[in-house]
Amino acid sequence: MTLALTAVGTATPAAQASSNDPPGGAYTGCPRGAVCVYPDADWNGGNPSYIFFSYGAHRIYNQYGEHRIFNNQTGGAGATLCATSHGTSCRIGVLAGGYRDLDLTPINSIRLFE
Repeated sequence: MTLALTAVGTATPAAQASSNDPPGGAYTGCPRGAVCVYPDADWNGGNPSYIFFSYGAHRIYNQYGEHRIFNNQTGGAGATLCATSHGTSCRIGVLAGGYRDLDLTPINSIRLFE
């Protein structure tokens, strides 16, 4: 006697990653404890244009249009985007573990703080 089994129903694909998800489901290219700037409003294949580790102001140069800023710091450390090149006039924040897509044309520095 031969038994045949037939599956009935529809197969659902695994959850699809959106363009807002980091590549490969991991924050590739932005090490734990860093704040990273990507050259466009996406993850750029895990290749940030800037990686900052130390607290304080960090100058950024010739960054125009939309960019992704990812705060991969730990312990609730923050990052703010500043109009001046020495870390003052800071009005836009990025919380630890978060990211924002922003126009960096008026931004001249990023300040990391505890």
